[in-house]
Amino acid sequence: MKTIKIGTRNSPLAMWQAERVASQLQTLGHKTELVPVVSTGDKNLQQPLYALGITGVFTKDLDIALLNKEIDIAVHSLKDVPTALPTGVIISAVLERDFPEDVLIRNPKAKDKDISELSVATSSLRRKAFWLNQYPNTHFSDIRGNVQTRLKKLEDGLADATLLSLAGIKRMEMDIEYEYLPFLLQAPSQGVVCCASLVENEELTSILAQINHEETYKCTKVERDFLRHLEGGCTAPIGARATISGNSITFEGRIASLDGSKEIDLKEIAEWNDDLGVRFAQQVLDNGGKAIMEEIKTQL
Repeated sequence: MKTIKIGTRNSPLAMWQAERVASQLQTLGHKTELVPVVSTGDKNLQQPLYALGITGVFTKDLDIALLNKEIDIAVHSLKDVPTALPTGVIISAVLERDFPEDVLIRNPKAKDKDISELSVATSSLRRKAFWLNQYPNTHFSDIRGNVQTRLKKLEDGLADATLLSLAGIKRMEMDIEYEYLPFLLQAPSQGVVCCASLVENEELTSILAQINHEETYKCTKVERDFLRHLEGGCTAPIGARATISGNSITFEGRIASLDGSKEIDLKEIAEWNDDLGVRFAQQVLDNGGKAIMEEIKTQL
Protein backbone atom coordinates (compact mmCIF):
# COMPACT_ATOMS: atom_id res chain seq x y z
CA MET A 1 0.00 0.00 0.00
CA LYS A 2 1.10 3.60 -0.64
CA THR A 3 2.18 5.88 2.21
CA ILE A 4 -0.64 6.01 4.76
CA LYS A 5 -1.63 9.60 5.55
CA ILE A 6 -2.60 9.93 9.22
CA GLY A 7 -4.75 12.93 10.08
CA THR A 8 -4.54 14.37 13.58
CA ARG A 9 -5.30 17.48 15.58
CA ASN A 10 -2.17 19.56 16.01
CA SER A 11 -2.02 19.64 19.84
CA PRO A 12 0.97 17.93 21.50
CA LEU A 13 -1.25 15.20 22.96
CA ALA A 14 -3.02 14.54 19.65
CA MET A 15 0.33 14.36 17.86
CA TRP A 16 1.52 11.82 20.45
CA GLN A 17 -1.54 9.69 19.71
CA ALA A 18 -0.97 9.86 15.96
CA GLU A 19 2.71 9.00 16.38
CA ARG A 20 1.72 5.95 18.42
CA VAL A 21 -0.52 4.74 15.60
CA ALA A 22 2.21 5.51 13.04
CA SER A 23 4.74 3.53 15.06
CA GLN A 24 2.51 0.44 15.14
CA LEU A 25 1.88 0.66 11.40
CA GLN A 26 5.58 1.14 10.69
CA THR A 27 6.31 -1.99 12.74
CA LEU A 28 4.09 -3.84 10.27
CA GLY A 29 6.18 -2.45 7.42
CA HIS A 30 3.98 0.45 6.25
CA LYS A 31 5.15 3.95 5.43
CA THR A 32 3.23 6.75 7.17
CA GLU A 33 2.88 10.54 7.04
CA LEU A 34 1.31 12.74 9.73
CA VAL A 35 -1.12 15.42 8.51
CA PRO A 36 -2.02 17.96 11.26
CA VAL A 37 -5.50 19.53 11.06
CA VAL A 38 -6.79 22.34 13.31
CA SER A 39 -10.18 21.30 14.72
CA THR A 40 -13.23 23.46 15.42
CA GLY A 41 -12.81 22.69 19.11
CA ASP A 42 -9.23 23.95 19.04
CA LYS A 43 -10.13 27.13 17.14
CA ASN A 44 -12.67 28.30 19.74
CA LEU A 45 -11.18 28.19 23.23
CA GLN A 46 -13.53 30.74 24.76
CA GLN A 47 -16.84 28.85 25.02
CA PRO A 48 -17.52 25.65 26.95
CA LEU A 49 -17.85 22.67 24.60
CA TYR A 50 -21.55 22.20 25.34
CA ALA A 51 -22.19 25.80 24.21
CA LEU A 52 -20.63 25.38 20.77
CA GLY A 53 -23.70 23.62 19.39
CA ILE A 54 -21.67 21.21 17.25
CA THR A 55 -21.52 17.44 17.62
CA GLY A 56 -17.93 16.21 17.56
CA VAL A 57 -16.14 19.56 17.79
CA PHE A 58 -12.77 17.81 17.95
CA THR A 59 -13.49 15.30 15.17
CA LYS A 60 -15.56 17.12 12.53
CA ASP A 61 -12.68 18.68 10.60
CA LEU A 62 -10.79 15.39 10.49
CA ASP A 63 -13.96 13.64 9.29
CA ILE A 64 -14.21 16.15 6.43
CA ALA A 65 -10.56 15.60 5.49
CA LEU A 66 -11.17 11.84 5.58
CA LEU A 67 -14.29 12.00 3.41
CA ASN A 68 -12.44 14.29 0.95
CA LYS A 69 -9.64 11.67 0.87
CA GLU A 70 -7.05 14.21 1.99
CA ILE A 71 -6.07 11.68 4.66
CA ASP A 72 -6.40 7.89 4.93
CA ILE A 73 -6.84 7.62 8.72
CA ALA A 74 -8.17 10.05 11.31
CA VAL A 75 -6.71 9.47 14.78
CA HIS A 76 -8.91 10.53 17.68
CA SER A 77 -9.30 10.19 21.40
CA LEU A 78 -12.28 7.84 21.29
CA LYS A 79 -14.14 9.72 24.02
CA ASP A 80 -14.37 12.73 21.65
CA VAL A 81 -15.93 10.71 18.83
CA PRO A 82 -19.74 10.98 18.50
CA THR A 83 -21.57 7.66 18.71
CA ALA A 84 -23.21 8.41 15.34
CA LEU A 85 -20.44 8.45 12.72
CA PRO A 86 -20.67 10.18 9.33
CA THR A 87 -21.94 7.94 6.54
CA GLY A 88 -19.03 6.01 5.05
CA VAL A 89 -16.78 6.33 8.13
CA ILE A 90 -15.97 3.50 10.56
CA ILE A 91 -13.86 3.04 13.66
CA SER A 92 -11.44 0.52 12.25
CA ALA A 93 -9.08 0.08 15.22
CA VAL A 94 -8.70 0.96 18.88
CA LEU A 95 -5.38 0.80 20.69
CA GLU A 96 -5.01 -0.74 24.13
CA ARG A 97 -6.43 1.52 26.85
CA ASP A 98 -3.84 2.96 29.18
CA PHE A 99 -5.00 5.50 31.81
CA PRO A 100 -8.80 5.99 31.91
CA GLU A 101 -9.06 7.96 35.15
CA ASP A 102 -9.70 11.65 35.81
CA VAL A 103 -7.44 13.26 38.41
CA LEU A 104 -7.37 16.45 40.48
CA ILE A 105 -4.52 18.93 39.95
CA ARG A 106 -4.17 21.62 42.61
CA ASN A 107 -2.68 25.07 42.42
CA PRO A 108 0.24 24.79 44.91
CA LYS A 109 -1.31 27.64 46.91
CA ALA A 110 -4.34 25.41 47.58
CA LYS A 111 -2.45 22.24 48.48
CA ASP A 112 -3.64 22.31 52.10
CA LYS A 113 -7.28 23.23 51.39
CA ASP A 114 -9.98 20.71 52.17
CA ILE A 115 -11.35 19.25 48.95
CA SER A 116 -14.84 20.54 49.78
CA GLU A 117 -13.52 24.12 49.85
CA LEU A 118 -11.72 24.10 46.50
CA SER A 119 -12.78 26.26 43.58
CA VAL A 120 -12.53 24.11 40.45
CA ALA A 121 -11.88 24.94 36.79
CA THR A 122 -13.57 22.61 34.30
CA SER A 123 -15.80 22.93 31.24
CA SER A 124 -16.93 19.30 31.39
CA LEU A 125 -20.58 18.85 32.34
CA ARG A 126 -19.80 15.32 33.50
CA ARG A 127 -16.95 16.31 35.80
CA LYS A 128 -18.93 19.23 37.18
CA ALA A 129 -22.10 17.21 37.86
CA PHE A 130 -20.30 14.26 39.48
CA TRP A 131 -18.30 16.69 41.64
CA LEU A 132 -21.41 18.63 42.67
CA ASN A 133 -23.04 15.39 43.78
CA GLN A 134 -20.30 15.14 46.42
CA TYR A 135 -19.59 18.84 47.06
CA PRO A 136 -22.70 20.86 46.09
CA ASN A 137 -21.37 24.27 47.18
CA THR A 138 -18.33 24.27 44.87
CA HIS A 139 -17.61 27.33 42.71
CA PHE A 140 -16.65 26.47 39.11
CA SER A 141 -14.82 28.35 36.35
CA ASP A 142 -14.76 27.38 32.68
CA ILE A 143 -11.39 26.34 31.28
CA ARG A 144 -10.40 25.27 27.73
CA GLY A 145 -7.20 24.46 25.89
CA ASN A 146 -4.64 21.68 25.86
CA VAL A 147 -3.10 20.27 29.03
CA GLN A 148 -0.26 22.78 29.08
CA THR A 149 -2.63 25.73 28.57
CA ARG A 150 -4.92 24.58 31.39
CA LEU A 151 -2.03 24.18 33.81
CA LYS A 152 -0.81 27.69 32.96
CA LYS A 153 -4.30 29.10 33.64
CA LEU A 154 -4.34 27.26 36.96
CA GLU A 155 -0.93 28.65 37.86
CA ASP A 156 -2.19 32.15 36.99
CA GLY A 157 -4.91 31.80 39.64
CA LEU A 158 -8.06 30.91 37.68
CA ALA A 159 -9.05 28.41 40.40
CA ASP A 160 -7.71 26.31 43.23
CA ALA A 161 -7.73 23.15 41.12
CA THR A 162 -8.63 21.61 37.81
CA LEU A 163 -9.64 18.14 36.59
CA LEU A 164 -7.72 16.38 33.84
CA SER A 165 -7.52 13.01 32.17
CA LEU A 166 -4.62 11.05 33.62
CA ALA A 167 -3.85 9.77 30.12
CA GLY A 168 -2.83 13.25 28.99
CA ILE A 169 -0.47 13.71 31.93
CA LYS A 170 1.15 10.30 31.51
CA ARG A 171 1.46 10.49 27.73
CA MET A 172 3.11 13.92 27.94
CA GLU A 173 5.39 12.58 30.72
CA MET A 174 4.51 15.54 32.92
CA ASP A 175 6.06 15.64 36.38
CA ILE A 176 3.14 17.07 38.36
CA GLU A 177 1.30 16.00 41.49
CA TYR A 178 -2.25 14.70 41.16
CA GLU A 179 -4.94 13.06 43.25
CA TYR A 180 -7.22 10.18 42.30
CA LEU A 181 -10.95 10.82 42.74
CA PRO A 182 -12.87 7.51 43.04
CA PHE A 183 -16.25 9.27 42.76
CA LEU A 184 -15.40 10.87 39.40
CA LEU A 185 -16.40 8.10 36.98
CA GLN A 186 -14.69 8.72 33.65
CA ALA A 187 -16.22 9.44 30.26
CA PRO A 188 -17.12 6.46 28.07
CA SER A 189 -14.00 5.31 26.14
CA GLN A 190 -11.66 7.63 28.04
CA GLY A 191 -7.99 6.71 27.72
CA VAL A 192 -8.43 5.06 24.30
CA VAL A 193 -6.86 6.10 20.99
CA CYS A 194 -8.84 5.11 17.89
CA CYS A 195 -8.46 5.12 14.12
CA ALA A 196 -11.28 6.11 11.78
CA SER A 197 -11.21 5.27 8.09
CA LEU A 198 -13.51 4.94 5.10
CA VAL A 199 -15.71 1.85 4.75
CA GLU A 200 -14.79 1.62 1.07
CA ASN A 201 -11.06 1.32 1.83
CA GLU A 202 -11.07 -2.41 2.50
CA GLU A 203 -7.31 -2.80 2.17
CA LEU A 204 -6.70 -0.22 4.90
CA THR A 205 -9.41 -1.75 7.09
CA SER A 206 -7.56 -5.08 6.94
CA ILE A 207 -4.28 -3.39 7.85
CA LEU A 208 -5.80 -1.55 10.82
CA ALA A 209 -7.40 -4.76 12.09
CA GLN A 210 -3.85 -5.91 12.84
CA ILE A 211 -3.34 -3.14 15.41
CA ASN A 212 -6.82 -3.37 16.94
CA HIS A 213 -6.85 -4.37 20.63
CA GLU A 214 -9.75 -6.77 20.97
CA GLU A 215 -10.35 -6.46 24.73
CA THR A 216 -10.36 -2.67 24.54
CA TYR A 217 -12.70 -2.87 21.54
CA LYS A 218 -15.21 -4.98 23.49
CA CYS A 219 -15.10 -2.71 26.55
CA THR A 220 -15.47 0.50 24.55
CA LYS A 221 -18.32 -0.97 22.51
CA VAL A 222 -20.25 -1.54 25.74
CA GLU A 223 -19.44 1.98 26.95
CA ARG A 224 -20.31 3.72 23.67
CA ASP A 225 -23.52 1.74 23.22
CA PHE A 226 -24.46 2.76 26.77
CA LEU A 227 -23.81 6.41 25.88
CA ARG A 228 -25.64 6.23 22.55
CA HIS A 229 -28.74 4.61 24.01
CA LEU A 230 -28.90 7.27 26.72
CA GLU A 231 -28.64 9.85 23.90
CA GLY A 232 -25.90 11.70 25.71
CA GLY A 233 -23.59 12.57 22.82
CA CYS A 234 -20.23 13.74 24.14
CA THR A 235 -21.35 16.40 26.61
CA ALA A 236 -24.09 15.13 28.97
CA PRO A 237 -23.10 14.05 32.51
CA ILE A 238 -22.68 10.37 31.65
CA GLY A 239 -19.86 8.15 32.83
CA ALA A 240 -19.04 4.54 32.01
CA ARG A 241 -16.27 2.06 32.59
CA ALA A 242 -16.12 -1.54 31.43
CA THR A 243 -13.34 -4.00 32.19
CA ILE A 244 -13.04 -7.54 30.90
CA SER A 245 -11.71 -10.78 32.32
CA GLY A 246 -12.02 -13.75 30.02
CA ASN A 247 -15.48 -13.19 28.58
CA SER A 248 -16.88 -11.49 31.69
CA ILE A 249 -17.58 -7.74 31.66
CA THR A 250 -17.59 -5.70 34.87
CA PHE A 251 -19.44 -2.47 34.19
CA GLU A 252 -20.25 0.77 35.97
CA GLY A 253 -22.43 3.42 34.36
CA ARG A 254 -23.80 6.67 35.68
CA ILE A 255 -25.99 9.59 34.69
CA ALA A 256 -26.49 12.77 36.72
CA SER A 257 -28.53 15.94 36.49
CA LEU A 258 -26.52 19.03 35.56
CA ASP A 259 -26.49 20.28 39.15
CA GLY A 260 -25.51 16.85 40.48
CA SER A 261 -28.50 16.65 42.79
CA LYS A 262 -29.87 13.54 41.05
CA GLU A 263 -27.63 10.64 40.13
CA ILE A 264 -28.28 7.07 38.99
CA ASP A 265 -25.47 4.55 39.23
CA LEU A 266 -25.46 1.04 37.76
CA LYS A 267 -22.98 -1.73 38.55
CA GLU A 268 -23.24 -5.06 36.75
CA ILE A 269 -21.21 -8.15 35.88
CA ALA A 270 -22.27 -10.06 32.76
CA GLU A 271 -20.99 -12.22 29.92
CA TRP A 272 -19.94 -10.05 26.99
CA ASN A 273 -22.27 -9.80 24.02
CA ASP A 274 -23.13 -7.19 21.39
CA ASP A 275 -26.13 -5.69 23.17
CA LEU A 276 -24.75 -5.28 26.71
CA GLY A 277 -24.38 -1.49 26.50
CA VAL A 278 -27.94 -1.03 25.29
CA ARG A 279 -29.23 -3.33 28.00
CA PHE A 280 -27.38 -1.46 30.73
CA ALA A 281 -28.58 1.91 29.41
CA GLN A 282 -32.18 0.74 29.35
CA GLN A 283 -31.88 -0.28 33.00
CA VAL A 284 -30.72 3.23 33.86
CA LEU A 285 -33.49 4.84 31.79
CA ASP A 286 -36.12 2.66 33.46
CA ASN A 287 -34.75 3.54 36.89
CA GLY A 288 -35.20 7.31 36.51
CA GLY A 289 -32.60 8.07 33.87
CA LYS A 290 -35.20 8.99 31.26
CA ALA A 291 -36.52 11.82 33.44
CA ILE A 292 -32.98 13.10 34.02
CA MET A 293 -32.17 13.04 30.28
CA GLU A 294 -35.37 14.92 29.46
CA GLU A 295 -34.50 17.53 32.08
CA ILE A 296 -30.98 17.92 30.66
CA LYS A 297 -32.29 18.43 27.12
CA THR A 298 -34.41 21.36 28.27
CA GLN A 299 -31.39 22.98 29.92
CA LEU A 300 -28.82 22.74 27.13
